[in-house]
Amino acid sequence: MRTAFAHNPGHEAHAEEGHPERPARLDAILSLLRDDPLWDRLHRAEPVAADPDTARLVHTDDYLRRLETAVSQGGRLDPDTYVTPESLDVALRALGAVLGVTRAVIEGEADNGFAAVRPPGHHARPGAAMGFCLLANVALAVRWARAEFGAERFVVLDFDVHHGNGTQEVFYEDPNVLFISTHQYPFYPGTGAADETGDGRGRGATINLPFPAGTGDDAFRTAFRRILTPRVLRFRPEMIFVSAGYDAHWRDPIGGLHLSVTGFADLVRHTLEWADACCDGRLVAVLEGGYDTEVLAHSVRATLARLEDPDAETEDPFGPAPFPEADVDRLLDDLAGFHAVTRAG
Repeated sequence: MRTAFAHNPGHEAHAEEGHPERPARLDAILSLLRDDPLWDRLHRAEPVAADPDTARLVHTDDYLRRLETAVSQGGRLDPDTYVTPESLDVALRALGAVLGVTRAVIEGEADNGFAAVRPPGHHARPGAAMGFCLLANVALAVRWARAEFGAERFVVLDFDVHHGNGTQEVFYEDPNVLFISTHQYPFYPGTGAADETGDGRGRGATINLPFPAGTGDDAFRTAFRRILTPRVLRFRPEMIFVSAGYDAHWRDPIGGLHLSVTGFADLVRHTLEWADACCDGRLVAVLEGGYDTEVLAHSVRATLARLEDPDAETEDPFGPAPFPEADVDRLLDDLAGFHAVTRAG
């Protein structure tokens, strides 16, 4: 399969010394990829020119005004989220890269794609920055695909260690976006309980799988097979987006889940199976978290290898977690029963 790829050049202008969301994250990914034969096979997606009007597909005028004021001064938008004078430009270029990959996949230039961008986006709310995130990259890509190409039904899968609260908020009442988040719980940002399933016409179109610290590869594979695959196949999306956060790796300094690089690659293969069954393979993954730069680079490389070839061997220099996985069999039984009842078409 042909895989589109884009990143946002100039991302290093968004930086704060000592902050975990730092330029070294994306630099490590690009450095590893450029030394890999895979690099030359990727289809380079042309970015879309994104501006504040594009951001208004999700974000409020008041928030964008506050963001523009904040970047002129620098500092913090919340206790976790910094800005520099260049941060809005960097975030818009990141969004443009995401939209460029989305367009390449929809127009058939590529079968699937990956946007390696920063800052991340899944915590950004319509009216506020949050959790390192300035613009809601994936939610904006969904809205843009609707506006530009007329696509209606989407699955958004978020496997970051943190709950994708911003994306959930955008689509909580939307019956045509099946939002799925697997995450550590209880944990930042405090949302993502299993009973958060949507509201109004969107009731049942949000699936949260909250896992305790220590949950690893086996539990994730079981959850995808038992709980998520039947729901996605029944929903039949026209396109799938993935908020690909790699801070659920066992070596990540921020999270407490125990996935491996091989585990991430297996989640990607599951998701490709959904895309092949429902929407002619149309899938776009977008970088979110991941703060061990070496792990992050290898995880993205493994993801791209699977996007190109679902049966590709995974190179995992770190191996599985060196400690036992949490026993979540009862939790998986409970979640399977709960979501079988709350399913949406």
